[in-house]
Amino acid sequence: MKKLLASFLLIYKLFFLVLFCFASCKKTEDPIKFPQGTFPDSTIALNSINSGFDDLDLTNIDLVLDETDEESYLLHGDIFALLSTNRENSGEQFDLIQCMITFEWDQTDGTFTLNTNTGNNTFIEELTGTANTPMDDLGPYRRFSSFDGYEYLILSSENTSGNLDIFYLMNMPVTGSFPASVMGPYPVNLINTVYNDSYFCFDTSLDSAYFSSDREGNYDIYLNIRPPGTAPNTWFDSDFEAAQKVDSLNSNAEDNCPMVYKRLMVFASNREGGMGGYDLYYSKFENGKWNSPVNFGPGINTSHDEFRPVIGTHADFSNHFIIFSSNRPGNSDSFNLYFAGIDI
Repeated sequence: MKKLLASFLLIYKLFFLVLFCFASCKKTEDPIKFPQGTFPDSTIALNSINSGFDDLDLTNIDLVLDETDEESYLLHGDIFALLSTNRENSGEQFDLIQCMITFEWDQTDGTFTLNTNTGNNTFIEELTGTANTPMDDLGPYRRFSSFDGYEYLILSSENTSGNLDIFYLMNMPVTGSFPASVMGPYPVNLINTVYNDSYFCFDTSLDSAYFSSDREGNYDIYLNIRPPGTAPNTWFDSDFEAAQKVDSLNSNAEDNCPMVYKRLMVFASNREGGMGGYDLYYSKFENGKWNSPVNFGPGINTSHDEFRPVIGTHADFSNHFIIFSSNRPGNSDSFNLYFAGIDI
């Protein structure tokens, strides 16, 4: 009987020891308390990129290189972008340079960190060197075209008459150590006029091209539709085609720098009803048209100018982020870049 009781007590102790070890191991193996990231809604100045000059236009953000570090429980994203700035010429003219933005989300404590720096990618250096002209170069936009396999850089450059025209460059995608030859810049004959034509972007499928122009007085947002099956460069090289004004977006004031992200468009406008200067607005594409624009409100806009918005996302984050330029009081009276999380 004593042996039976001793055996029962031993089994009882072993049972609770196993339960304790299981509970302890479970706590050790599952430190993740914040599995999904959140971009903070507070506006963050990108000070490591910003200079004492005008840092005005960041390229679109169609791809964030994202990964998860399983050992340190970090969600990580890298943004490689082009920036139009006049820092290289002490404020005299705008040229393109490369920059990099890195962000991380700690899944164990919900901490978000953001780091920025100027880039040193060899190919991007060749691309910007080919794109830059002795005049202003603004509004960089990059897209890959599955129609012909080329990557395109489209930008607005000042011509000898002092007006902006839209140009494009093209290259085969860079793979491994093989260099990619950059062709261009070539004028987009389809769009350019004797007025200012600038801030080009495509929709998601590359079927529609949006841009801003002051060809009728104020800056408005215009649209050209690409013929089915036509490669972008063939379309760009074709004869001039009158563009459609996007009436649901435009106002009696200046409506500028449209940028499409999926079924969302963001742009800048100094229309009545804003907070002062240029404000940032968004519009959703629903039922075959763009809805009436919505002001981003005081979380983004100020009584100063907010300009050239671009939107991005990360698969493991619950919201989007926006990057834009503003001349609000800060490090200088010039335009600086800012980052913020947004919910739309």
